[in-house]
Amino acid sequence: MLSTRFVTGSPNWIDLGTPDLDAATAFYGGLFGWTFQSAGPDAGGYGMYQVDGKTVAGAMTVTPEQGGPGWTVYFQSPDADGTAKAVQAGGGAVLFEPMDVFELGRMAVFTDPGGAAFATWQPGQNKGLDAVNDPNTLCWAELYTEDPGAGLIFYQGVFGWETSMMPLPDGTGSYTMINPAGAGAEAMFGGIVPLAADPLETEGPYWLPYFEVTDCDAAVATAQQLGGSVRMAPVDMEGVGRFAKLADPAGARFALMQGVQQDD
Repeated sequence: MLSTRFVTGSPNWIDLGTPDLDAATAFYGGLFGWTFQSAGPDAGGYGMYQVDGKTVAGAMTVTPEQGGPGWTVYFQSPDADGTAKAVQAGGGAVLFEPMDVFELGRMAVFTDPGGAAFATWQPGQNKGLDAVNDPNTLCWAELYTEDPGAGLIFYQGVFGWETSMMPLPDGTGSYTMINPAGAGAEAMFGGIVPLAADPLETEGPYWLPYFEVTDCDAAVATAQQLGGSVRMAPVDMEGVGRFAKLADPAGARFALMQGVQQDD
């Protein structure tokens, strides 16, 4: 499971690019109780979403020229420049070269060979998100790609991920789960899914973040009331929980997960 004890290859940051930051803040504030905290006048409008004073995501305004609305998942790297070289060696592309963000850390943004965008964060003073796996925070991430096998090979080359397989309840195959190298299956943070499993997808491969909620159906209803759309209605998965796939009013895709309660 996700933890704030970040290691190489684990998700350690996430941010939203949106054409209307005020509207996005109203949506996610109403859905998750997030509040927006500006990073300051030198940060170009960038800021953090927080819950109870803990940072759970970043956000910024993007223009159509900069790209469409969407969430970006960042993975921890001890060397952003080295990660950029590994991305290129594996057939990916560097969208934004490694750059320092004040004294906070060093970042870069990439696409994998299938075209899915992702980023890396080399921690400085900012070690990453303050909270994960709690209600209204990041709890999982999925890669939707046309060739899951090739995608896995690429990310293993970049981050050294390890995998395990979970049979699907309907008997149609198995689900590939990923964890940081050497961290074991208990550190699983995401999965890899064939793009064809998303019948609504028209824009190509992407990373989908999941946020933990205490009541999936109630959260979906709230999202709809706030102007969001349902891409996949809530469904149950035995042993995992109840989840749904949504888009915010600007079209940024995300998912909700109501995890099963574990016995003490």
